[in-house]
Amino acid sequence: MLIERAYVDLPEGEGTAEDGWPWTVPCVRQLAEEGLTFRAPVTFLVGENGSGKSTLAEALAEGFGLDSYGGSAGYKYASSRESSLLGGLMRFDPTREGRAMVRGPRTRRRGFFLRAETALEALGGEWGARKLSQHPDAMSHGEGFLLAFRERFSQRGLYVLDEPEAALSFSSCLELVGLMDELGSCGAQIICATHSPLLTALPGAEIVEVGEHGMRSAKWAELGLVDHWRRYLSDPRAYLRHVLTE
Repeated sequence: MLIERAYVDLPEGEGTAEDGWPWTVPCVRQLAEEGLTFRAPVTFLVGENGSGKSTLAEALAEGFGLDSYGGSAGYKYASSRESSLLGGLMRFDPTREGRAMVRGPRTRRRGFFLRAETALEALGGEWGARKLSQHPDAMSHGEGFLLAFRERFSQRGLYVLDEPEAALSFSSCLELVGLMDELGSCGAQIICATHSPLLTALPGAEIVEVGEHGMRSAKWAELGLVDHWRRYLSDPRAYLRHVLTE
């Protein structure tokens, strides 16, 4: 692991809901008040759409020096998109292993920010820098994701993923679980925002549930998304009758 804790560097008294967005988001407000502690090489952020999990993931990536558009540390500011307010205020308490990378110059930092909506463009930039053996345009979206994991995500660094399951089949998600486990066991750290009960079942991973309550640790079997999928697969009509016309 590289990071023990993330927190926001705010002047005293600022960062409350009265200051407007993003401080109106419960998980962001809790981050400003308490910080976020990491207890495992792989951390999953789960929650409904609009809960703030992607906002957290983006800010963590930006704070570490990864391009907010998606990409590696070496591509910081490669896009015209400016860092968010929260990302600019993000700070980290590093582990002993991560101290040189976190406290040193940005050129020492290693990692990647994978956003579902910009992944192929970011991976195309990696191919242009000769960091991938194949151009992502020559394969499907999901194949490009897995190519990046196999070839690019192979060194100790911080890897932030925002809903990677969006492009993956069931079997590809299983492969991703294995790759994430292998990467985490090699000293890297992964933070993944996801809706997937398959990914979050990775043994030993920390799960942080994000919602109106803010942030809290959760067990896989207790997650709402796991319960809903289990119920839906058992009896689809119990859910579909609420959304389908007669």
